[in-house]
This record gives sequence, C-alpha cells and structure tokens, in this order.
Amino acid sequence: MSVFPVTTSTLSSSALRLFLIEIYGFYESCSCTLFRTGMNHTYFVSNENKKYVFRVYCHEWRTKNQIEEELRLLNMLKAHTISISYPIPDKKGILIQHIQAPEGLRFGVLFSFAEGEKLRFMDEGSCFSVGKLMAEFHKITENESLNRIQYTSKTLLDLPFTYANAYFKDTLPEMEFIKAQSKEIKKQFAAVDKTKMRSGIVHLDIWYDNMSVKNSTEITVFDFDFCGNGWCILDVAYFCKQLFHIEVDKSIYELKKAKFLAGYQSVLQLSEDELQLIPVAGMSVWIFYLGVQSQRFDWSNIFLTENYLKMYIGRMRSWQSYSKEM
Repeated sequence: MSVFPVTTSTLSSSALRLFLIEIYGFYESCSCTLFRTGMNHTYFVSNENKKYVFRVYCHEWRTKNQIEEELRLLNMLKAHTISISYPIPDKKGILIQHIQAPEGLRFGVLFSFAEGEKLRFMDEGSCFSVGKLMAEFHKITENESLNRIQYTSKTLLDLPFTYANAYFKDTLPEMEFIKAQSKEIKKQFAAVDKTKMRSGIVHLDIWYDNMSVKNSTEITVFDFDFCGNGWCILDVAYFCKQLFHIEVDKSIYELKKAKFLAGYQSVLQLSEDELQLIPVAGMSVWIFYLGVQSQRFDWSNIFLTENYLKMYIGRMRSWQSYSKEM
C-alpha cells in the first residue's frame, strides 16, 4: 500500500484556519489552535476578538444523525435561554461540516465559546448555581427524547462490562466487583417506583471539566457528546460522585452537595425515591465510562492498565462505602 491506514489523525490547525476562513467567512487575521485531542478533538478559534470552539468528531464515533440530534437539543436549550455552548452555522446556514481525513470522513461543528474558567474546587455558591442550571435543563427536557442512546441497565452496565472485558480478564477482583455491583444496581433499578422517577434527555457528563464558571455563579455547560435519554437522577448522581472524589474533606463535600441539591430543588423537586437512588445511579454512570474508555482505548486512555483499573474501582469502592455509612 502507498499510504498506511491510520486510526485517528490530528488535523493541522493552520489548514483548519484556512478552512474556517473559507466556510465561515472569518477574517484573514483569525487564529486557530489545537486545544486538546481526546474523545473528540477541540480547537480554539479567535476571529476579530470573538472566540469560538471548533470540535472535530473522531471517525465513526458519532453518526451524522446522532450529531444532528445533539445540535437539535442545543438549539432547543438556547431557545429557552439555558446557558450552554451552542452550534454556529456557516455562511450557507450549515451546522455540520464534512472533513475528509486520512482515516475517513470526520464531522466538524463550530460552537460558541463558554466564557469563564474551569473550577475544580467550586465554592458553595457555584455548586448551587450548577444544581439550578441542571434543573432548568431538565425542566425543558423532561419527557422529551432524542434519537440517540437510551441509558438503561444494558447500556450503563452490561455493554460497558463487555467492552472492559476485552482488556481485563473477568476473573480479576476488580472485574468481579463490577459484575457484583451491576447485579445489585439492576435489582435496585428494577425495584424503584418508576412513577417517582423523572425521565427525559440527560447530559450524562456534567462536572467541572465540562463547564465554565464566571463570577462564581455564572455557569455555562458544554460538551453534550454523551447526551441521550434516561432518568434525570443520572445527571444529579454523577455530579455528586465527581464532587465526592474531588473533595477530600467529606464535611466540605456534604456542604457543597447540599448546596448543589438545594440549587436543583429551587427549580425541580427531587422525590425521595430519586434521592435514595443517587449512590447506585452514580455507580452506574461510573461503570458506563469505564466502558467508554475501553471502547476508545487507542486514543483516549493510554493508561488503561490493571493498575488503572485498580485505581478506578478503588474510587467506586470508596463511594460505595461512604454511601452505606450515610
């Protein structure tokens, strides 16, 4: 073969700059720089002192229809003045660009820039604002749906185990732990009163790395790559679990979690059934993301080793132990 096939390439930021000038009508003085590679590739763009983000989806990671559904959600939220990073059309009104990369067709979308900074350690006011914004999002998307993934026991637990099993033997203690926990989570999911569980479109990845904070309480959420359909409590639980791992002092964690939940419930009331499900709902999303990392091992997690698995499951164990004590 004259050209060896590749799995994932990194597009030239200088070539992408010329592409943006042509397609979006940006000024010749605009700049385009690679911010990071990963699940998708992110470029920062500046045009006449206005900032944007250009996302290049990895080859065969999302179908065009799935991206269209993601953008439909974002435009729905934007129409309701929810603070999110939204898609921006090109000169012809097109939102999704087709890019022929060495590995094949990739899709690109230009997004508005989320002003502010990423805050790993949020104060109580920020946590309240995140909860309030999440509930405002759920208020709009409750009982709505996308033509995308349904977050069920199969997609949250069964498939992720299969993906991880391609790298880790199921006889490893950590894999046995996942199997046992998945069984218990399924029991609790099945036993819950479904009439007390609100469902709709969920983000499934709301944590500090996917939001910008300005002036402590102005929150902008971005990266809806994992949006889909499921219980609203999945978003709530995942944020609580991420906050748990960030805050070493659990008394501070409890204060911030309380503020987050108070912010949420200033807009939407959480049922007692939903609140009780937070520990296992958080675990289910954690298992789901181990499956994602296993699916995309070749370019998103070079640390996918048995030592990494021990660390990852160690966090699950600590969350489980703490939840049982409370």
